[in-house]
Amino acid sequence: MPSWLGKLRQGLARTRAGLAASLQSAVRRGVVDEAVLEDLETALLAADLGPELASEVLVSVRSRGAADGDALGAVRRVLREALPTPPAGAPRTRPHVVFVVGVNGGGKTTTVGKLAAREKAAGRRVTIAAADTFRAAAIDQLERWAERAGVELIKHRERADAAAVVFDALQSAKTHGVDAVYVDTAGRLHTKSNLMAELGKLGRVAGREVPGAPHEVLLVIDATTGQNGLAQAEEFARALGLSGVVLTKLDGTAKGGVALSIHRRLGVPIRYVGVGEALDDLIDFDPDAFVEGLLGGGAS
Repeated sequence: MPSWLGKLRQGLARTRAGLAASLQSAVRRGVVDEAVLEDLETALLAADLGPELASEVLVSVRSRGAADGDALGAVRRVLREALPTPPAGAPRTRPHVVFVVGVNGGGKTTTVGKLAAREKAAGRRVTIAAADTFRAAAIDQLERWAERAGVELIKHRERADAAAVVFDALQSAKTHGVDAVYVDTAGRLHTKSNLMAELGKLGRVAGREVPGAPHEVLLVIDATTGQNGLAQAEEFARALGLSGVVLTKLDGTAKGGVALSIHRRLGVPIRYVGVGEALDDLIDFDPDAFVEGLLGGGAS
């Protein structure tokens, strides 16, 4: 069974392949000229690093790469500096309330199930709140995850008031000494203002029941959406505020660099990455491992 680092490298293989050709060209030729820089810029933009970060990489490669021929090291340095190490987690309130948000089809409900399973495996009592009441399929999917993980699921009927589900889940969690509550919110287009406003309502309901809730708001983004994922992140951040991003389907895209674009634009850390469909294919984000997965090789 591959290690988590191996899974991350596998997940970033398509992105890495796109960057590798231009970097190998510079290494092979031993010179950084405009042709190499043009190829590198094309590869960086194709990987969805975004124009601002791509420009910084090129500046570094022009100076350091031209000086010592180490184009790969110059790229690695800029990308690593663009992904600061996540801060240590603060002491958690009990129950610790986590909202999971995102557009339909991004892997949100699956992510809730996997996060709940991780918490349960760590010895914590967990409740899932099925606040996506618009889709019966989402409730059914969460039921299967709850059974698989051995955690409690609080649900109402389809089309019920999502705020009532959150209220009941938090009441139950307080009564039974639950450590963590994961709230699966309805998938919504980031351009629909009325649906985004509903997230604010859910947040207010949670805050009345548990001080400071939601303590985390995780945005699930499908890595294959590329720069559209950045637009999603901006709108969700306005609606509710974000504490972190979960980047899913990293194994199916050549656009893994969007992680750096999101962090650069919003300052929101990448918390987890999804590199497959298995239960343990949601892994903690590690910036050093991520850059290594993008570029290959060890630290420079």
